[in-house]
Amino acid sequence: MAQDEAISSVEDAAVLEALFHQSRAGLLILDTELRILRMNVTRPVLHEAPPEQIVGRHLTDAYNLSAPGEVEAMLHGVLQSGVPARGQLVGVRPKGASGPEYLFSVSASRLESPQGRIWGVLAEMLDVTEREKVGARLRVLRSVREHVGQTLDVVATCEELVQAVVPGLADIAVVEVVDAVMRGEDPPLSPLGREVPLRRAAFSHSGGKEQIQAHPVGDVRALPFTTPYAQTLADLEPRLVALGPDTPWLAADPSRGRAIRASGAHSLITTALTLRGTVLGLLSLYRTDPADVYDKHDVTLASAVAAHTALCIDNARRYTREHTIALTIQRHVLLPRPATQTAVETARLQVPSEVGGGGGFDTFALPGARTALVVGEAAGQGIQAATTLGQIRTAIHSLAALDLEPDELLARLNDTAICLVQECAAPPPGAPKPLVGTCAYAIYDPLVQTCTIALAGHPPPVIAHPDGTTEIPDLPAGPPLGSAQGPPFAATTIPVAEGSVLAFYTASLLHASPSPDTLQRVLAHPDRPLQDLCDDVLYRLRTDTRHGDIFLLLARTHPFPADQLATWHLDHHPKAVATARTHTQHQLTHWGVDEETAYTSEMIVSELVTNAVRYGTPPLRLQLIKDRTLTCEVHDANSLAPRLRHAKTIDESGRGLFIIAQLAQNWGVRYSLDGKTVWAEQTL
Repeated sequence: MAQDEAISSVEDAAVLEALFHQSRAGLLILDTELRILRMNVTRPVLHEAPPEQIVGRHLTDAYNLSAPGEVEAMLHGVLQSGVPARGQLVGVRPKGASGPEYLFSVSASRLESPQGRIWGVLAEMLDVTEREKVGARLRVLRSVREHVGQTLDVVATCEELVQAVVPGLADIAVVEVVDAVMRGEDPPLSPLGREVPLRRAAFSHSGGKEQIQAHPVGDVRALPFTTPYAQTLADLEPRLVALGPDTPWLAADPSRGRAIRASGAHSLITTALTLRGTVLGLLSLYRTDPADVYDKHDVTLASAVAAHTALCIDNARRYTREHTIALTIQRHVLLPRPATQTAVETARLQVPSEVGGGGGFDTFALPGARTALVVGEAAGQGIQAATTLGQIRTAIHSLAALDLEPDELLARLNDTAICLVQECAAPPPGAPKPLVGTCAYAIYDPLVQTCTIALAGHPPPVIAHPDGTTEIPDLPAGPPLGSAQGPPFAATTIPVAEGSVLAFYTASLLHASPSPDTLQRVLAHPDRPLQDLCDDVLYRLRTDTRHGDIFLLLARTHPFPADQLATWHLDHHPKAVATARTHTQHQLTHWGVDEETAYTSEMIVSELVTNAVRYGTPPLRLQLIKDRTLTCEVHDANSLAPRLRHAKTIDESGRGLFIIAQLAQNWGVRYSLDGKTVWAEQTL
């Protein structure tokens, strides 16, 4: 019998050890006085202090519990009755620790010997913090969808919103609506002008005492300029902002600053109430409880809440103005948001000015995995400036399709600009002809990690290197666009390391900056998110922007992925055609390209290599690039341009480029100092 008990004791010990080391839940062994005898150290939330400082202490002395009395009553009940308890939700935080509170599902079982002696309690603590947060967010979203929009009244809809999100999503909620929308008029387009007034439509808070408000409900005023509120209404991007006593933009609106400090709010989510490119208002959510911190999931929820509310507000607005017909006029929109390419991340900043003016930025893909970066500014104001900018932008895209180097492109663009100047009405006698504008055009090549830049009367970019140093390269300024005289345009090629940030901007940014090196100081931390850098630049600008619209384009560079590039050097011999086809077939099979595209690519490569062997000069190089398209490139040292011919029926040759033009989505020739590259693209 003693041997059996010994074996049983060993087995129990082994089971206990396995349970403590392999269980995904937190385990605590408590004695009959609820002192901690042993704990599962695999749960970091439960042992931020060393285990030796926790073992031997009473449970309520080791942890801050949201309901210590209920937990103790549950554990004593298990000790007395022996009936296990399951799934009681308890908020837990280590004693004296700051930060968020964690939710645990606590289950307990009595520990007793075979002889019936009660040793203590085994408490199982399962972390359900994320599960409960997801459930709480779903409940908020369900409440908003059920209760917001019950009436066709704008103010009532806003009041329904703040009641639905407090306290589930926010401790303080504020809704501000464009004043014209409150009257049933059409909402303005984004970006919202700084002079557009908003009416505070609803306010709610979760505190028991009266909450200090920056402005009373019903107050009408424009939002302060250098704040996340105004920038959210400019680019329609929600923002998660940390608040503190030294937050710089609080000084832009002293009333809001005092209210935020008095409330103890530590974080803010601000998201636009927007619908179909128009701005109806702004939703601002604040957290004051130090244990409850916003994260990206809360931003996603706030965006969904704002989208639903915006639709309800718009329905109420349309009802208020029941004679208004559906919008049928195509609205003039800003330049599209720059697209992110494989090797380039981009972000933008636009700040409308009081005087207006034409300006803009653009990024678009070029053959060979390259990316074009453009920032320009047109002279004049209003429709004429916008029309001129549109013509210039169309010309840039057309010229870029010819695979021109930046200096050549600006030279031909200048010819177009001169024609535009000549088409304008003659100015008064003695008055100089207005210049069309300025432009910075750059091409980033991720294959060699260089950026080639040419300027037409435009400020040079700022380059932020990965180590935090910044520089303004010494580039030839070039004449402004529309100038019939002046020095020729020049292009400069600059090596850029991985993670560098290129900042292109309009001259108005320099006028609105408090110091000439404001942009460089912001870019001294290039590892930050690009949109955060743009926002940081905005917060440092002066409110005086009478020099024109401000445009800023940031681009972070990366090398092209090595596994999406294949290069081979070929002999200058007819056998190179078969070799090139074999290389192409094997590489496309490795990339998983479908058979039809692979077969077409082999035919294109055959024709390209055949032309290079027959008419080109060694050395020959074949390159395949798998990006947004599949690009086949063949380089040789002969700079003579190939010519597309339409061969006659009896001709034995002359159909190579014609075949390529029929098979490829696009093709062209790119010239360099060491020869030319003939390329063809196919859609994947």
